[in-house]
Amino acid sequence: MNSEDLTPSERRLWNAFPRGESVDLSSGDPALDDPGGTAHWGHDRMVRAEVLVALLVGAVEPEPGQVAAVRLSGARITGSLNLGHAEVHVPLALTNCLFDEAPHLYWANMNSVHLMRCRLPGLVASGTRVDGHLWLEGSRISGGLWLDGANITGILNMSGVQLSNPGGDALLADRLTVEANVYCDQGFVANGEVRLPGARVGGQLIFREARLHNPSGAALYASRLDVAANVFCDGGFSAEGEVRLRGARVGGYLSFVGARLSHPERTALNADDLAVETDVYCSDGFTAVGAVSFAGARVAGQLSLRGAHLHHEDGTALSLQRLQAEELLLRPAEPINGVADLSYARINLLRDDAKTWPDRLQLDGLQYETLEPPLTARDRLAWLRRDTDGYAPQPYERLAQTYRALGLDADGRSILLAKARDRRQTQGVSRKIVGWFQDVLVGYGYRPFRAASWLIGLLAFGTIVFSLHRPEVLDDGHKPHFNPFFYTLDLLLPIGSLGQEIEFAPKGVYQWIANFIVAAGLLLGLTVAAGATRALSRE
Repeated sequence: MNSEDLTPSERRLWNAFPRGESVDLSSGDPALDDPGGTAHWGHDRMVRAEVLVALLVGAVEPEPGQVAAVRLSGARITGSLNLGHAEVHVPLALTNCLFDEAPHLYWANMNSVHLMRCRLPGLVASGTRVDGHLWLEGSRISGGLWLDGANITGILNMSGVQLSNPGGDALLADRLTVEANVYCDQGFVANGEVRLPGARVGGQLIFREARLHNPSGAALYASRLDVAANVFCDGGFSAEGEVRLRGARVGGYLSFVGARLSHPERTALNADDLAVETDVYCSDGFTAVGAVSFAGARVAGQLSLRGAHLHHEDGTALSLQRLQAEELLLRPAEPINGVADLSYARINLLRDDAKTWPDRLQLDGLQYETLEPPLTARDRLAWLRRDTDGYAPQPYERLAQTYRALGLDADGRSILLAKARDRRQTQGVSRKIVGWFQDVLVGYGYRPFRAASWLIGLLAFGTIVFSLHRPEVLDDGHKPHFNPFFYTLDLLLPIGSLGQEIEFAPKGVYQWIANFIVAAGLLLGLTVAAGATRALSRE
């Protein structure tokens, strides 16, 4: 480029470049220097993009002992800043600048790039490699920010950035690699989809105080995201549209403390198959209108829903299907509005609160080692019976085993008795009748003292009856001694003989009473045997 054609503003920048000095074209009045107030920016503040390109690709040599750089403030950049496939070895720092056209940095090798508090109609940096930081703090970018396939060896700072591309991609960062932290905080706003699928972050990913708006689709699409440290979506974070973290991996903890997610009648948070090395906090005011799903997720520490608000009345508000977690803290601020699905989850410690149990649960296949609080068997039965799928044996077996592990054998037997009774409601008439007799007589084997009560009652009844009405001797040649107590006991015993039943024969109504005692003894004996077998098999 011919340096004779430079304007005075461009000449200042050209002369400052070899020493890396800053050029400020602003007026000093914040109201006049706003990049949005273009009416006040005359030709004295205009710099052609081709001048910047010439400097960045080596049109001017640095002075000996100096670090050359383009450092410009308060300028209006006209034309296209096109550095596609360029090799740039000097820093680029533009502050409070206005771009007429979207810069193109695709597949360029850049030094550090600072575009702070600028206004751009887009930024295309697909496949760009930045050896240093990419600093976009406070900028406003419409038309989309493209960072797909980019590689940044330092920090990506988008604090306070405002992205606007309604109905499209506000941030396209598929397969982005950042070796340090990513900041999307302090008023970061995106109107359109924020895409980070397959991205890799070597430090922390921070969306604290960010506001994402894409109600017709995904507000944050970050499937297969890989973050080496923590992820913060808290401190006032809000999203209208789905937050999708399916298959993501977080090397530290994931915080949604106080976040507000809204995607009515659809999925607000999709964290299926998520892997977190420590804890997940959806707590302390966390609010989701729409489904929250951690199906198949693996959390090495605690998944906390303490103080959360979950609303998805016509569907599953919380899905923890196949979740693996060391601890689940399920104590929301209010009962979950919708179904809470814990089926086939594996949890070491489950901590909940009867006051905030959801009305609808799915518990089949749920495995846990400890319940806190354990509560009484009666209370926990009310918990089991909230299952929308109806009777299933496994939840009863798991709960009974937990009580036995705590040394609460009576509570464990109560749960198994309730299991048998609830199962009876699903059977046919004949099985219901048999089950009813087993329940009344011996409580399905889990109430052994009930059988003793029946035996004592029948023995007392027979003793009184046959004391008042002694049966006749069968063989007149014999004169056996009659004992009404042992006679009744001989009738009750289905096996063996005490020598009374074979010597005496009642007649009339007393024969019917004797037959009733015999039949009752037989049925009671069989029921006791069946109940004892069941109880022993459970042990």
